[in-house]
Amino acid sequence: MNRRGFLLSCFCLAASACSSTPVTGRKQLNIYPESLINKQSELIYKRMIDRNKLSNDQKQLDIIKRLGEKQIRAIEFFFKSENKPNPVADYKWEYNLIESSQANAFCFPGGKIGIYTGILKYTENEDGLAAVMGHEIAHAVAKHSVERMSRALAVTVGTGVADAVTGGAVSRTRDAIGQVTGVDIVDTTLMRPHGRSQESEADYMGLIFASLSGSDINESVRVWKRMNKEMGKKEIPQFLSTHPSTTTRILSLRRWIPEINKKYPKMII
Repeated sequence: MNRRGFLLSCFCLAASACSSTPVTGRKQLNIYPESLINKQSELIYKRMIDRNKLSNDQKQLDIIKRLGEKQIRAIEFFFKSENKPNPVADYKWEYNLIESSQANAFCFPGGKIGIYTGILKYTENEDGLAAVMGHEIAHAVAKHSVERMSRALAVTVGTGVADAVTGGAVSRTRDAIGQVTGVDIVDTTLMRPHGRSQESEADYMGLIFASLSGSDINESVRVWKRMNKEMGKKEIPQFLSTHPSTTTRILSLRRWIPEINKKYPKMII
């Protein structure tokens, strides 16, 4: 195959792998097998749970499970009402509360959720916790892990193709800029902005899922205000981060909440 044919084949492969994110309809690239990612994630999740201390606060864990299950039912009801397939219908949801000072939470592909006890001082109440959980569940619904892996693969292949065409000029330029600035220009211009886009999408979709399941989504703003009060000064510049700044998130949430309250009221579940 000649160079032109190879480039055309790469373009056709990428085009055929494009899909749309549930709810928002954003176009995304999915060329990495989701079944493989889910299988790998389940193994990693089990190792993580085994190596960390789980909280013995059963009351708090029960709240987490109840909020999660309410959102999953709301998601099922929502997609059914839209006559669309539920993208997480075959997920085996699992919830764990991990004893740690980290102010964080996560949802691995396949529906494996972990909440660190350190974030509870910022959520403060069930509505705040529902906002955090909605965000993490949204990552799973939107298949963000599949998209990230696919994008990384596409960037690797694309860089290789560009180097083949230019005689290695792309890699030499990337290395030269990295040596001078300490910044990977490909990561900064392609991967990190995409990460921020996914995080914002998860914020938006998370508000929808929290609202559909009956939570007060205005609490999401108060959660981030509490986070910003303690952590805002420690944040790295947004353009170097995979996440939007807390200020950006607060402004976005405020802008979205009136629309979501109107369009996505609590569903009967």
